[in-house]
Amino acid sequence: MGAECGLMVRAPANRRKLMSQALPDIQVPASKLSIAPSNVRRRTDPVADSELKASILARGIIQNLIGLPVARRKGEYQITGGGRRLTQLKALIEEGKLPADYPVTVKLLSNRNDAAEISLVENFNRLNMSPAEECRAFQTIIETEKKSPADVAIRFGLTERFVLGRLRLAGLADPVFDALADGTITLDVAKAYGSITDTARQAAVFEELADGYYATNCAEIRRRLISGLYRGNDPKALLIGRDAYLAAGGRIDGDLFSDNASENWIDSGIVETLAQERLEAAAAELRSSEGFGELRVVCHIRVPYMETIGLDPVEGEPVELTPDEEERQRAIEVELETIAENADEDGYSDEEIQRIEALEAEYQGLTERPPVLGADQKAASLAYLVIGDDGTPRLHEQIYAIPQPEPEVDEDVDTQSQEQDESADEAVDEASGRSPISQKLAEELALMKTEILRVHVASDPNFALDLGAFIMADAAVAYRYDMPSDLRATVPSSRVGNFESDTPAAESWDELQAGLDRSWIDAGGICERYDAFCALADTARAAWLGWAVARTLHAVPAGERSALLIDHLGTKLDIDVAQWWRPTARRYFDRVAKPTILDHFHEVGRAELRSRYSGSKKHDLALSAEKLFGGQIIVEADIKDRAMQWLPDAMRFGPPEDLASQEGEAQSPSGEPASADQQSDLPEAA
Repeated sequence: MGAECGLMVRAPANRRKLMSQALPDIQVPASKLSIAPSNVRRRTDPVADSELKASILARGIIQNLIGLPVARRKGEYQITGGGRRLTQLKALIEEGKLPADYPVTVKLLSNRNDAAEISLVENFNRLNMSPAEECRAFQTIIETEKKSPADVAIRFGLTERFVLGRLRLAGLADPVFDALADGTITLDVAKAYGSITDTARQAAVFEELADGYYATNCAEIRRRLISGLYRGNDPKALLIGRDAYLAAGGRIDGDLFSDNASENWIDSGIVETLAQERLEAAAAELRSSEGFGELRVVCHIRVPYMETIGLDPVEGEPVELTPDEEERQRAIEVELETIAENADEDGYSDEEIQRIEALEAEYQGLTERPPVLGADQKAASLAYLVIGDDGTPRLHEQIYAIPQPEPEVDEDVDTQSQEQDESADEAVDEASGRSPISQKLAEELALMKTEILRVHVASDPNFALDLGAFIMADAAVAYRYDMPSDLRATVPSSRVGNFESDTPAAESWDELQAGLDRSWIDAGGICERYDAFCALADTARAAWLGWAVARTLHAVPAGERSALLIDHLGTKLDIDVAQWWRPTARRYFDRVAKPTILDHFHEVGRAELRSRYSGSKKHDLALSAEKLFGGQIIVEADIKDRAMQWLPDAMRFGPPEDLASQEGEAQSPSGEPASADQQSDLPEAA
């Protein structure tokens, strides 16, 4: 596995020549060894070091160290190759786990001038094991040595979860594992297939996606694998509870690469039955306490459109403020005016911003109260009980008048329409968590993100044609309200008034519009204009198509249902948002709180960078952030790279970060997650 675990090492001709000049191996007490200045390794990794330490404790130092005698100090030697091993060995001695005179085999060099080159070769010429080889290696150890995953984890200084994950991959369907072994798919793709244990389903999806556009799309692979199943964080699953599902005989296919929220509940029939029972029980309590004339149960997160079509909404009576509440409103207004008058030239402090936000929220709560239905109105009203996103039964926000009996309809037609609506409701909103930014800022960021998407759609006519055909067909065959487009080439109304964009995407859009061939517009009547348009060159007509489709796209903030397609389109177009948009003080940093900006500093530069700017005032901090994330501040190269790629979540396309990062796996020099054995002898520190 690693250098301590049988890691394969290429030995080029120059190394064989150098090593042929070495003296015989000798045994030296660890106390007589130190790291030579000529050792080229200067950096290390704490995780890899802990794993190497565990390996040495379990099996000793397998690969010999390379060293030179210390001048005028008989019996002492400096190590030029194997500094990390020596460092971890001495750490074990300090902890009392190994004796101070622990013998170490050292290969001595006869030529002191070869020390630096030997150290470079020792750390440079390595061949990492593939993930498939790691899986088989762990499987072989467990089967042949009768070890448990916990034993293997301790032996190699890993977590038991890591070992179980590799064993899970060893059990992949044969075609999937073979693809991992020969490098056709990556470790991340293999983990996507490993999210369920049904190998037949793995093989079927693998064959279905083979050589297709989605063959390496982890999100699409997982979606197809769990089609027809429920996830642990589905509102219906949250409603009934994991224990109740298991008690009813439900089966769970756990996912080692995520948490319980992402596990798969296989028996969908049990989920449907229990959810309906729970909702009916909640409805029985509400019928007696709320007094609605009719209360219907809808076992979904929203009421289908066809369920309410033709119903008349019932509006409640506004709630008047009490004298105390009116007095509180006036007090809030006075306090807000006082804060504004006393603000310094640098703007509001963090404490003042928090106070303003709290006061505005309280004021809004007093003035924007939902209307209240009287007892008589409730008695003549129809309410719906649905499942909240958190799994809690909740009344649908809109109340309707109880409809009068309608003429009988064809049962087959009615059943078909209901099935279409219910199938539309099966999609689960997977957005979770809240952003630490205001709603208005979220909507402005959505506008700027959609500008970027529009430019890319308009620049790819074939893509725009496919998108347009889909939107038109989808609108024609079903009632959809999660489509972020109004396909009549009309520009959707903006959620943000008087918004003007100065982004590169906005400039590119203006250039694109100016380049359209408008010669057909003044050709005459509609028929003449149509004939003139058809006479345009293919490229000119294609440009009009791309422009017409692209301009219909809505600017949808992250978390709303229709944002799913916006993100999917951006991912499919492989848009590099960081190349089109950078956060500035005016666009972003002036609009968020100081702690949020410091959190962003921590993301790219850890605690040291955060503390470096923590004493700055909000205005100065926003300007510093604009320069940092625009590449205008001199910082370490790795921090600059991360800063230039950083984006707020609201400006990203696609699904959340891949699950591999949640495992906390170390990365190998090749960019692939390093195995236990690779990590056990990563580049040595001096």
